[in-house]
Amino acid sequence: MASNVEAPEPWYLALLGFAEHFRTSSPPKIRLCVHCLQAVFQFKPPQRIEARTHLQLGSVLYNHTKNSELARSHLEKAWYISQQLPQFEDVKFEAASILSELFCQQNLVDSAKPLLRKAIQISQQTPYWHCRLLFQLAQLHTLEKDLVSACDLLGVGAEYARVVGSEYTRALFLLSKGMLLLMERKLGEVHPLLTLCGTIVENWQGNPIQKESLRVFFLVLQVTHYLDAGQESRVDWSMPPVSIGLHNDCVKAAEVMKQFQRASIKHYQDVSRYISRAVFSSSQVKSVKPCLKQLQQCIQTISTLHDDEILPSNPADLFHWLPKEHMCVLVYLVTVMHSMQAGYLEKAQKYTDKALMQLEKLKMLDCSPILSTFQVILLEHIIMCRLVTGHKATALQEISQVCQLCQQSPRLFTNHAAQLHTLLGLYCISVNCMDNAEAQFTTALRLTTHQELWTYIVTNLASVYIREGNRHQELYSLLERINPDHNFPVSSHCLRAAAFYIRGLLSFFQGRYNEAKRFLRETLKMSNAEDLNRLTACSLVLLGHIFYVLGNHRESNNMVVPAMQLASKIPDMSVQLWSSALLKDLNKALGSTMEAHEAAQMHQNFSQQLLQDHIAACSLPEHNLISWTDGPPPVQIQAQNGPTTSLASLL
Repeated sequence: MASNVEAPEPWYLALLGFAEHFRTSSPPKIRLCVHCLQAVFQFKPPQRIEARTHLQLGSVLYNHTKNSELARSHLEKAWYISQQLPQFEDVKFEAASILSELFCQQNLVDSAKPLLRKAIQISQQTPYWHCRLLFQLAQLHTLEKDLVSACDLLGVGAEYARVVGSEYTRALFLLSKGMLLLMERKLGEVHPLLTLCGTIVENWQGNPIQKESLRVFFLVLQVTHYLDAGQESRVDWSMPPVSIGLHNDCVKAAEVMKQFQRASIKHYQDVSRYISRAVFSSSQVKSVKPCLKQLQQCIQTISTLHDDEILPSNPADLFHWLPKEHMCVLVYLVTVMHSMQAGYLEKAQKYTDKALMQLEKLKMLDCSPILSTFQVILLEHIIMCRLVTGHKATALQEISQVCQLCQQSPRLFTNHAAQLHTLLGLYCISVNCMDNAEAQFTTALRLTTHQELWTYIVTNLASVYIREGNRHQELYSLLERINPDHNFPVSSHCLRAAAFYIRGLLSFFQGRYNEAKRFLRETLKMSNAEDLNRLTACSLVLLGHIFYVLGNHRESNNMVVPAMQLASKIPDMSVQLWSSALLKDLNKALGSTMEAHEAAQMHQNFSQQLLQDHIAACSLPEHNLISWTDGPPPVQIQAQNGPTTSLASLL
C-alpha cells in the first residue's frame, strides 16, 4: 500500500501507515483500515493522492469485504481521475485491472471488455501493463469460451513482446496460445507453434528461473498434447540439460514494488481444464514416456533451486506462470494420468496420494481456485482406479468429495459436471445398476461438448446396452457413431482401440465368434503398441472365453493365463474374477485337477472381496447419488436401509 507521492504530508503518511498496520494485522482489521483511508479525503488531498487512495480503498473492499458496490465506486473514481494525470500508469492500469475483475464477478462482462480494451489501447508505452492487460482480456474471452478471440489477443501479445525485446514473455504468450489451440482441437496449428516455442526456450539465455518456468510450461503442454493427439503430432525438440543456476519450475518472476501485484498468467486454469479432458481421452501412452521423463527430471531439478530475488531488467518480463509448489502438483497430475491410462494403477494411486497430501498443505495457506481444480482432476483419476481395483465404496466416497468441491464453486461444477456424471455411470455399472448407469451417461452426454469425452461416454453406454441385451435400436445407433473402421469421431488411439473391443464384445454376445476375434485382435494390436494394459487384459480374457466356447481349450488357456497375469499386475479385480472362472473350467476340461482347485479358490476369494465391497458401497448414504441426474450436486445425501442392487452377475 506504500505510496510514491512527491513531498507527502505528515498526515498522509500517518494515515497510510495506520491503514497498512490494520490491513496486515493478524487477523486483519479491515474496518479500521478503511476508516484510515477514508480519512484521507477530509484533508482535500491533491489528485494523485486522491486517485491512489480510491484505488487502495477499492482494492481493500474488493479483496476483504462483500461490499462490491462501494469497491466499484472507488475503483471507478481511481480510473477516471488517474486518466487525467500524466505518468500515473501504476494507479491507472491497476484500477482498470481490478475493476474489470469486479465486473466479471458481478457478471458484467460487457462492462469489463470495453474497459480492458481502453486500458490496452492507452498502455502501449508501458510494456508491463500492456502485456498484463492483454493476458487478462484473453483470459476473459477464454472463460466465455471465445477461444478464437483469446488466441488473437495472445498472438498480438506475442508480437508486442517481440518488438519490446522480451523473448520470455513472447514465449509465455505463444505457449498460452498453444494451450488454447489444443483446447480448440486445432492440432494442425499446434505443431508449428510448439516447435517455435521450443526453439525460443532453447535459445533464450535470460533469467534461469524464468527459463525453467518456460521449460516446464512447454513440457506440460507437450506431454498432454502427446497423450491427447498421438505420435504424429509430436514436437521434435530435444531438451538440453538443465542449466546451472538458480531455480525454479514455475517461475516466480519478480516483485515489482509493493504497489504492483504479482502478475500471474491466469491461463493455468485452462491448462488444468485441458488436462481434465485427457483423463477420458488418452492416446499415445507408450510414446509419451520420453517427454514425461524429461518433465519429471525438470521438476526434480527445479525443486532443488532457490528463488531469484533479482528483478528482470525488462519490465515486460515481470510475469510468472505458476508457483513452484503448484507446478509440482501439476507434474504429479500428468504422471498419474499417464500411469492410469497405461494400467499402472498402483503407481497412479501412489502419486495421487502424494499430490493430494501436497494439495492439503497448500490449501491451508493458499485459497487459489487452481488448487481445487487440481484436486478434482486427481480425484477423477483415482476414482476410476478404485473402480477397476475393486474398491467401489472408496470410489463412491471420493465421488461425493468431488460433489462437495463442486458445491463450493459453480465454475468448477460447470467445467466438471459431465465428468462427474460419467464417473457415477461407471460406478453404476460396477454395482449392476444398469438403468441408473444409462441415466448418468445420458446426462453426461447432454452436458458435454468435448468430442473425446462424448466418445468415451458413448462407448461405455454401448457396453450397458450390450449387457442389457434388449436395446438393439439404440445400440446400433450408438455403434454407427463410433465405428472404428470408418469415420471414427476422434484421433484418440485408446478410444479407437476401445471401440474395437466394444464391437468384439457385441459380436461375442451375438455368437458371431469369427467377427468377434477379428475385432479383438485389432484391439490387441493397438493396445500392445501403446502399452494399454487394461484393454490388453480385457481383450485376452474375452478371446480366451471365445476359444473356450468353441472347444479350443489349449488356445483358450494361451489367452487366459497372460490375461490373468496382466490383470494381477494392474490389478484389475473384474478381469481377475473372469479369468479365474475360465481357468477353473479350462483346467477341469484339460484334466488338471490341482490347477482347477487353485483357480476355484482364487475365484472364490475374488468373489468374496467384490461381494463385500459391493454391499459396503450400496449401504453408504452416498449410494443415492446414482439417482441424481439434474441440477447442481445434492447438498445432503440421505442414508438408505441397505443395498438394493443385484449381485448375481458378480458371482
